[in-house]
Amino acid sequence: MVTPKWTKRSLLGIQHLTGDEISYLLDISGEYRKAKTNGNFPSGCLEGKTIVNLFLEPSTRTRVAFELAAKGLQADVITIAEKSSSLTKGESLRDTARNIQALGADGIILRHSSPGAAQFLDNIVDVPVINAGDGAHEHPSQALLDLFTLREKLGSLKGKKVTILGDILFSRVARSNIWGLLKMGAKVTLAGPSTLVPKKMEELGLTVTYNLKKAVSNTDAIMLLRIQHERQTQTHFPSLTEYSKMFGLREGDSQPDSRTIILHPGPINRGVEIDSTLADSPQSVILDQVTNGVSVRMAILDACCSSTY
Repeated sequence: MVTPKWTKRSLLGIQHLTGDEISYLLDISGEYRKAKTNGNFPSGCLEGKTIVNLFLEPSTRTRVAFELAAKGLQADVITIAEKSSSLTKGESLRDTARNIQALGADGIILRHSSPGAAQFLDNIVDVPVINAGDGAHEHPSQALLDLFTLREKLGSLKGKKVTILGDILFSRVARSNIWGLLKMGAKVTLAGPSTLVPKKMEELGLTVTYNLKKAVSNTDAIMLLRIQHERQTQTHFPSLTEYSKMFGLREGDSQPDSRTIILHPGPINRGVEIDSTLADSPQSVILDQVTNGVSVRMAILDACCSSTY
């Protein structure tokens, strides 16, 4: 049995979690993963509760994983997409959220294009809010499933070397993972074009490099990121072909050591950030990340929504 170390109502990001709180969520995730693997699924701790997926930005993996997680805990799940919400009629996010609460929701999972949207929602409703991605700010559930996958493959993350490669500047996944990895004692290296990897991020206690060979050598894991075109207002490199040539992971000169595992939050742009050979190789744990995403989100829902708040 995992010793309770969770006192928060909502999960808004990784930055303000402690290492113990992260470990608690990862430990609970492990229990759910083990139960699912053994076919001995626990009784639903959210039976009789209603969870609303308020997804106001496109998503497949995150939305489906939260739906499966909530249903696995025997909650009733309602998913609201932007085009089917009253926001298209001019209703504010504040009023939408208050109406959802008034209808009896016991928790709201929010995905939104504006940084800080989850915190805003948490300030105006009295039920747990789970951040499923807010602009270029944070994506805590993705980081937790990444940390869970890394811990599953590498053991303790203390002292492990992890390279995050790609569009750091606009990536909420990168931000949440940076906080999480540092809190768990990992040694983090950021790599990519100088226009997308600010040198000042070294102030966080990590390493920044613009040399791909250096970034992928002698590291335990490489976490790839796609180019966040939807969040960019200008071109930060000449072309995707140029990016792939300079920073794409592929067989040959930029191939990592055989012991290095490869992660990617998806969707993969094959031939851009990684070639198909490596994406489908034994080093890749990309599908493991997707599978682990359900167990991790069950742990999040359990921690935030199963207790009295």
